[in-house]
Amino acid sequence: MLFEYSNHCLEQMHVRNISKQIIDSVMNKPDSIIYEKNKQQIYQKVTGQYLYRVFVNANRIPTLIKTVYKTSKISKYKTL
Repeated sequence: MLFEYSNHCLEQMHVRNISKQIIDSVMNKPDSIIYEKNKQQIYQKVTGQYLYRVFVNANRIPTLIKTVYKTSKISKYKTL
């Protein structure tokens, strides 16, 4: 899948210590994808003790990754 990172996403990756390898893994093999209004999608994947959530704008080509975060509250967000 082709995608690019927004400036906000790059900043959040640095602040939250999330690598591009993790995002590649989430985007290419997500556990689930949540489809929201306005073509926003949330890719989710559990890796280790964290759930990674990647918010994208699917209206753009290539897909634009808007932001990303990780949480240990897996059951709060996990939907399969």
